Amino acid sequence: MALRKIVTLGDETLRRECKKVDKFNLRLSMLLKDMADTMYDAEGVGLAAPQVGILRRIAVVDIGDHLYELVNPEIIYRSEEQQTGMEGCLSLPDRRGIVTRPRKVTVRAQDRHGRTFEVEAEGFLARAMCHELDHLDGHLYIDIMERELSEEEIQEYARSQELTEDRE
Repeated sequence: MALRKIVTLGDETLRRECKKVDKFNLRLSMLLKDMADTMYDAEGVGLAAPQVGILRRIAVVDIGDHLYELVNPEIIYRSEEQQTGMEGCLSLPDRRGIVTRPRKVTVRAQDRHGRTFEVEAEGFLARAMCHELDHLDGHLYIDIMERELSEEEIQEYARSQELTEDRE
């Protein structure tokens, strides 16, 4: 397990547009593995290559049921129906904001071997996909958040989510 250093706000890499991946080789496979390991170690649900200092169109996402390795991803469908909720980012530790995103998206990407696939995502998975793909264009959730949450609001939100999960 090779963990990468996660860059934080202020690092210029986070604000730059990433380049398309054109070599599907062992180096790419190792990067995808390192990114997933780094994401899991940091207890995140997604990580984009610029967050580990690499300007390539690569992201990993796992909201708890499946690891998605996304190479050269693009959103090809966004629902008009929206969802609003709390977001955070491994590159902005201890900060959260309220963000509105599409309720459903379809993402087209390539896997580590260059094969094209599509993911139809809804709810939290759609939110995570949008968040990570924004990173590939140099955008952060704080650019589109409606407002930043205080520490008390973050704790209250977490408690309300726990209560909702207990009822389901």
